[in-house]
Amino acid sequence: MIINHPILGPRDSQEFTYLGDASLIDRPDWQAEDAADQFHDYLYLRDNPAGEHRELWFHEQGDRSWLVVTRNTVTHEILTVELARDVARARGRSK
Repeated sequence: MIINHPILGPRDSQEFTYLGDASLIDRPDWQAEDAADQFHDYLYLRDNPAGEHRELWFHEQGDRSWLVVTRNTVTHEILTVELARDVARARGRSK
């Protein structure tokens, strides 16, 4: 599988480490009244979709960047690749 890195161009997926669902970017507020329940769900509950899915990938053997890869889990077709930093900033999750 080839991942089209936004900065470096096409790279083999073997250069990357898969982390999981890209919703991990949306970490719960630790000061919320129900923080324990939110963190339980955040850490342990995962969807296992067939079809389009947003995932976090780490470019371990390259520039060490984090990417949000949207791909079809049935066909492995990659639809979009974005820097996780940009996704987090767009959601107001980073400085």
